[in-house]
Parts: sequence; structure tokens; C-alpha cells
Amino acid sequence: MIRTFLFVFLLAISIQMTGQAYQPTPQNLVARNQFQDNRFGMFVHWGVSSMLGAGEWVMQNRNIKVKDYALLKETFYPTQFNAAEWVGAAKSAGMKYIVFITRHHDGFSNWDTKQSDWKITNTPYGKDVLKQLAEECKKQGIQLGLYYSTLDWFREDYPYTTGRTGQGTGRKTGGNYASYLQFMKAQLTELLTNYGDIMSIWFDGHWDQTNPEGSKDRSTRIDWKYNEIYELIHQLQPACLIGNNHHLDPLPGEDFQMFEKDLPGQNHTGLSFQKPSDQLPLETCETMNNSWGYNITDHAHKSVKDLVHYLVKAASLNTNFLLNVGPMPNGKIQLENIDSLQLLGKWMQQYAPTIQGTRGNIIPTQEWGVLTAKSKNLFAHVLKKVNSDFIFVPYTVGKVKSAKLFSNNMNVTFKQVNEGIFIYLKNIQQDPVNTIFQLELE
Repeated sequence: MIRTFLFVFLLAISIQMTGQAYQPTPQNLVARNQFQDNRFGMFVHWGVSSMLGAGEWVMQNRNIKVKDYALLKETFYPTQFNAAEWVGAAKSAGMKYIVFITRHHDGFSNWDTKQSDWKITNTPYGKDVLKQLAEECKKQGIQLGLYYSTLDWFREDYPYTTGRTGQGTGRKTGGNYASYLQFMKAQLTELLTNYGDIMSIWFDGHWDQTNPEGSKDRSTRIDWKYNEIYELIHQLQPACLIGNNHHLDPLPGEDFQMFEKDLPGQNHTGLSFQKPSDQLPLETCETMNNSWGYNITDHAHKSVKDLVHYLVKAASLNTNFLLNVGPMPNGKIQLENIDSLQLLGKWMQQYAPTIQGTRGNIIPTQEWGVLTAKSKNLFAHVLKKVNSDFIFVPYTVGKVKSAKLFSNNMNVTFKQVNEGIFIYLKNIQQDPVNTIFQLELE
């Protein structure tokens, strides 16, 4: 009897302790799967910073004082903003979701928040752009995620004295995180209550309170109380996915892992020292030129071929591709971006089935390209001109029933051996962007 009581008591304690760990709901797990199926989304960096035409970090880069920066509110008037055009541009490009900047590091809120006067509805424009965008996304069948900065260069209560940035904006009080935390919770409650189903919350700014990426010690200088923030989000919308651009391994309560301007496993930027998760969905974000926010002098636009290759390589690594646009102050997306999106859409019209709904990490990247998979089909993406008579796919799990050129369904000669599959290229006209072979398994 005593043993039974002791066992039950210990089991109850164990369950109680286990219950403190984050357990995603069934709705959340379904949302994660849908997120992976989406594979391609649009990032939108836009707000009062766009008026200065020097990127979204202009307040920090020029050490603009709060009292001066606040004047932008008096003249922000994006008369040509059209939510239908933004969403339509994403949809026609083959994208399945949009992540919109609700509040960047300058603290400006792109919705009618009740927590601050520093917001778009207090500009001459006076309208809630997030409301318009949310309604249009629902209308056109595009999912909506929300970027939210935990860093703030504008508010007095953000603990800027321990931060890496925002020291030159003229604040005096030193910050009060307890106050700032309540502010963030109130804003997040608005976002997750008043704008319909939200696919994700995309946090950014954690790194402001750590040593630089690559440092041996990346511990945070403040207790962000993520457990409280994450629990609030999942209580309000259990299916909402949480990601945090902290450039670290995932923290408890997070539903996907993100990489900034790097594919998982790469670190060209010096930001991506984290190990890719094998448990969570992955996403990488990238710019069309070299800027996130509108930059009037940045003309280094990536080619459509480069963007297609980025998308394909991401998919092969089981990773979503979040491609950024930085609309102009008037609310219009730059013509260069629109042109690229249209050309990407033309490519996706034909080849989306080899990207969306697929899974990756099937084989390592090969000299000729990469592999994606869906159901009983493998898609070999040849991303460079091959001068030999064949490519070799080191896939050994199943038996191949047929091989075809995806673009025209033409049968292709192949040979399967114990080590993998030879695909023969005789009489194959290789595509200058991406030649795709479909291998059907038995």
C-alpha cells in the first residue's frame, strides 16, 4: 500500500514537472506541417523609416534623436498603399504566406494599437494597414505572419543601457523592463485578438542584449521572460507558430527555427552559428537587393536565376524561403521587385509541385544540384550545366519505377545500382536555370 501510494505520488510529481515543458497542441502540429508545405513566403519591411530611403536601420545608423525621428509621423502618408496589390503580388509569385512588419526597432506600430501614440493611425494617412492586409490575405487565401521587434530605439522603458544598439537616440531614464514587458504583452494581445488567424509571430531583437554572434558567451543580459510571452501567444492562438531571430539554437516554446540571409548549415553572414534543428520546421529569409527596408541607392538586385536557386536549395534542406520586399514610402512595391516576383511566378506556375509540399534532407548537396521529395516522387534539380553524359543520384532507399523530364514529361533513360541512380543526359536540352528530373518510386 505504501509502495503504491509512493509510486502514484512520484508519478504525479513527474507529470507536474513534465507539464511545465512546452507541449505543442494538435492544432500547432498541423500548422507546422502546413508551414513546411508552404515553402515560399513574402517578407515585407515597411514603415516610417521608408520615408528616409536609407533602410530600416536609419534611426540607429544616423543616431537620430527620438524627438527628431518622431516628426516622421507628421508626414507619413502612403496614399498608394493597396493591400490587394501586395497580396496579389505574393500570390502570383507562388508564395503562400506574408510576414509583415508590425513594429520594427524604431518602435513605430503599423496598426491601430491602443498602447502607444507612435502609430500609423496617428499619421496623416490615418488608416490601419494591418487590418486591410489581414482582410485581403483572408480574401485571397494567403496566410499572414507578423514580425514583432522586442528591441526598441524609441521607448524610454526599453532597457537600452544594456543593449548593443539605440544608445544615440537621446533617451534619459535607463529603461524599465517590467513596464516594457507589459507593453509588449498588451500589443501582442491586440495582434492576436483583432486581426483573425495569425500564422506566426516572428520575433527579432534578442541579440541586442547579448554579445555579438560568434562570441563564446551569448547569454542574455536581461530576462526577457519568454515563457510568459510564448504562453500568452499559444493561449490566444494555439496554432500560431513562434519563431525568434536570436541567432541561437531554438528556445523552449518556439515552433520553428529561422536563419538570416543564410541557408541552414552555412554562415556567410557571421550570424548563423546555430545548429539546424532536426525537430522543428526551418526558414531562411533573404533580401532582393542588399537592404530590408526601402533603400533608394541600393540597386544590387539579385537575378531571378539566383532567387530560384535559393528557393530550390532551401527546399532541399527542408527549409522555407522568405523573400523580402521593401515598399516605397508611398506604399507601392518597387517595380524591380514586382518584375522579379512576376518572373518567379512564371517559374512557379510550372515547377511549384517540385518545391511546395516537398521535404528535403534526402541526400547531401551534389556537384550538379539538389534533391527534393514528395510522396513516391524524387525531384532532381540540376542547377548547373553538366558536361558529362549523366548525373549520379546517391539515393538507395527505394526502387525507381520511371524517370522523366519534369518540364515536358519525356521519358529519360536511367539505371539503378546498389549505390544509387544514374540519369543519362543524352538528347536532354538542359535548362539554363534548373533542369528537373522526376523519379517515381515503386
